[in-house]
Amino acid sequence: MKLSCFSVVDHYPADRYPGHHRTVADRYRELLEDCELAERLGYEIFFVAEHHFDEYGVIPNPAVWLAAAAARTTRIGLAPAIAVLPFRDPRILAEDYAVLDQLCAGRLVFGVGSGYLRHEFEGFNIDGRSKRALFDESLAIVRRLWRGERVRHAGPRYALDDVALNVLPYGGREPETYIAVLREEAAYHIGRAGENLMTVPYATVDRFEEIGRLIDAYRRGAAEAGHRPRSLVALHTYVAESDADARADAERAFDLYVATRKYAKSQTYGDILESGLSLFGSVETVADKLVALHGMGVDHVMALYTFGDLPPERARRSLRLLAERALPAARARIGAATDR
Repeated sequence: MKLSCFSVVDHYPADRYPGHHRTVADRYRELLEDCELAERLGYEIFFVAEHHFDEYGVIPNPAVWLAAAAARTTRIGLAPAIAVLPFRDPRILAEDYAVLDQLCAGRLVFGVGSGYLRHEFEGFNIDGRSKRALFDESLAIVRRLWRGERVRHAGPRYALDDVALNVLPYGGREPETYIAVLREEAAYHIGRAGENLMTVPYATVDRFEEIGRLIDAYRRGAAEAGHRPRSLVALHTYVAESDADARADAERAFDLYVATRKYAKSQTYGDILESGLSLFGSVETVADKLVALHGMGVDHVMALYTFGDLPPERARRSLRLLAERALPAARARIGAATDR
């Protein structure tokens, strides 16, 4: 079982949320400090979301913020979750992330998807019905450019005439890529295509137990393609000494985050305890959930560790408890079960 960190980087400006004083610059600085801590604690990858035109997420170009994180870290992977491919020319996208990969000496993990927020497609004047075709065309171009090809391409959206990058990813290798999906059928097809999977169950399924069905669909497709399955599952996370402490510390912040989400199921802290679609609770409760996830075929969890106006010291305490106590407890039980 591996752990990574993920932040949507939601923001609550004082003019709309009285009593909130954290600026965007503050948010960026705190996040950089979180990334440094995550590296010291042994987390695998630090993910940040790409969002536009709303405070739900305030990093419109993850490559820029991740470049700052690259300068302050040496080991941890750095990743968008996700780079929304329909929103950028694939030539620019390939350049931005190739530069980032050079800056972090090959630590880029490329999380990609087609996007889902209506106001973002409207802001870019893109018909959301075309997003799958745009995604497929863009990803194919990015990969060809990263391989160092001189690309000739005439597609529905983009036309390239003998174009090659002047900066390639570090070491001349294509960064590991994960594709975000929402449904079982999409997970199966991602597996059949030999791709790695990323998913956020909060937005896709109704119960914790249903995560296993999505992973099963992906693994079935991967097996049919002879692909070694690699999946990332993101869950909202807050770890404390007791279940009651976790709720007391995180409920109000999480419910603020939920109240400002757009176009998604609205599960409050109480709702998400009922559905099980979180890593909220004591060290023991969260270790139990990690063991259960491993039993479903999940071996890499993205801890969506900060949300709402959760104070950074609480978020960091939770990260420490997750890495230093919950994960070792889960690994010990997984190892013991494997040895039997």
